[in-house]
Amino acid sequence: MSDIVTIGSATMDVFVECDDANIVSVRKKDHSTDFMSYPYGAKLEIADFDTQVGGGGVNTAVNFANLGFSTSVIFKVGYDIYSKGLFTFFEDKNINLSSIIQDKKDSTGFSIILTSFEGDRTVLAHRGANAHIKKSEIDFEAIKNAKLLYIAPLNGDSNKVLDDIVKYAKENNTYVCFNAGTTGIKKGFGYLSKILSLADIVVMNKEEASMATGIYLRPDTKDVKYSQEIVHPDLKEMFNKLKISDYQVIVITDGKHGAYAFDGKKYYYCKPFDGPVTSTLGAGDAFASTFCAAMSRFGRDISKSLVAGSINSSAVVSKFGATQGLLTFEEIVKTMEQHPEYQSVVI
Repeated sequence: MSDIVTIGSATMDVFVECDDANIVSVRKKDHSTDFMSYPYGAKLEIADFDTQVGGGGVNTAVNFANLGFSTSVIFKVGYDIYSKGLFTFFEDKNINLSSIIQDKKDSTGFSIILTSFEGDRTVLAHRGANAHIKKSEIDFEAIKNAKLLYIAPLNGDSNKVLDDIVKYAKENNTYVCFNAGTTGIKKGFGYLSKILSLADIVVMNKEEASMATGIYLRPDTKDVKYSQEIVHPDLKEMFNKLKISDYQVIVITDGKHGAYAFDGKKYYYCKPFDGPVTSTLGAGDAFASTFCAAMSRFGRDISKSLVAGSINSSAVVSKFGATQGLLTFEEIVKTMEQHPEYQSVVI
């Protein structure tokens, strides 16, 4: 029996850094988009190269175990060189691997991660077995015996198992943290609302929340300065649409701008914890899973949990790799004590 079961993707990640990468911003009246670009038709030198294990299921399981929780992981891989690398990676991680699914007919997930000089990245992902998890392959007994089920973003047809998994967890009093992914969100709010209504904690980034709700943050005008508000009025509208059940806590992250939360009565904002940025890969997984873990350790104190998540996320982005900089709970608490001025704002 494990305290926490995570379900999500597992991939072999190849990091590529090229000094010739350009960042191009395209702006419209109501929004802007940044693109990473390379000279068309050119052969470019790679400045740095690394291979690591990643994916939401992997990253969050490693974090939960590092935070001191007994942890099991559910993900699907093939029988190939990449799955061998995944199992080798887990040899010293103290994580229960008995619920992992292997399929000889499928390939292990694989990603090429293009990193920029700003530390951000663009991911080229081959989902592989991650997109083909079936209900019959899920270890429901592990979910039943866990205190917490953490659902990382799932891909493709794997989203079809979400309804059954979340419903089963709630029927067996297993606490559910749901980190919604783009594939599920694209199915529409009607589909997503069934899962949202049963999840105890829901985490999305701002772009995902906007996609899920159909609400977009209006930019400042010469008459109205929305940016001067701690919580943008349109962000409040997103929260109110996403929060379906009274017991839920909704969290929306906004990258370098910080993270927000809503419990139905109050809004919370936590700015990012200062630190160097080497790569942002894994920052979202570290923040979301640390927040869920901290809610348990800190008696559902949302303010402290946002701070804990931000500190651990900052540690991850300071290193090259999604799990390289993860802190223990003791290290997080020590950092909180050393920086008493770093607090969430409650509105």
